Amino acid sequence: MQSDSMPDQGRVADAQKGNWVDHWAPAWTRPYLRLSRLDRPIGFWLLFWPCAYSVGVVANAQPATGFDFGLVIWFLVGAIAMRGAGCTFNDLVDVDIDAKVERTRSRPIPSGQVSRRKAAIWLVIQSLIGLVVLLQLSPFAIWLGIASLLLVAIYPFMKRITWWPQLFLGLAFSWGALMGWANQFGTLHYPAYILYLGTILWVIGYDTIYALQDKEDDALVGVKSTALLFGERARIFTALFYAAAFALWLWAGWAAQARWLYLVAAVPAGLILVWQVVTLDMSSPSNCLKRFKANHYVGLALTIALYLDSRF
Repeated sequence: MQSDSMPDQGRVADAQKGNWVDHWAPAWTRPYLRLSRLDRPIGFWLLFWPCAYSVGVVANAQPATGFDFGLVIWFLVGAIAMRGAGCTFNDLVDVDIDAKVERTRSRPIPSGQVSRRKAAIWLVIQSLIGLVVLLQLSPFAIWLGIASLLLVAIYPFMKRITWWPQLFLGLAFSWGALMGWANQFGTLHYPAYILYLGTILWVIGYDTIYALQDKEDDALVGVKSTALLFGERARIFTALFYAAAFALWLWAGWAAQARWLYLVAAVPAGLILVWQVVTLDMSSPSNCLKRFKANHYVGLALTIALYLDSRF
């Protein structure tokens, strides 16, 4: 068991120093919180923002409902729980690969902090929390949420068989873009599909940047990624994915009756995407990680833009 006087003991290599898990969480909980990546909260924010987009799009399509902050809170709880469950499942599947990669060998399972059995129990607990959140939604949205589990289940295996694991991550991580619409209308219409497609392209872009950190280790281990597929053209392809994502986001909002205020208010999100591409240093892991994390502010900016247009 880790001592509170040694907060860095057991710390995962790519976690930010001074994070709340390493310094404030009870020692016995730290391996499980690290397994859920709660020492690196960017992941659950990136899972949450598509859900928030979907609430904003609904607020514009049906102004009488307004922006449902209660639903947003439920989605945030669900994103934290399901991102943790997904990471736990991913680490159970990838333990042999993680042990061979410099950035991941310090994760709780390959480093021996958590056994596979205890990790499986923790996976079930987090999944049950996600189920509680799902049961707050309409019947159609519940079934739609259950359908996403197939994508969650197959994603960890994609890096072994395709150069496009980022596409499958996008399919899974963007699912929340459908959920708000599904919950409100009991079906899906084209604004939700457009929002979903745009978010998939965004995920492919930012996860390509993330994968640039591991490209040398991935090549040695035999793991595939778009970072390896694109090689020196990764910046160009990321720019194309980001540009298409932003255009589809604008289209989705417009199709849901958002107007000029949304188009103007969404500009900061676009500028952050441009900054990432222009300043990206593909040979610097720290540079790539910083630009990847900046996508939290892309999500925040787009959600604010949708809220403002629905409110004023």
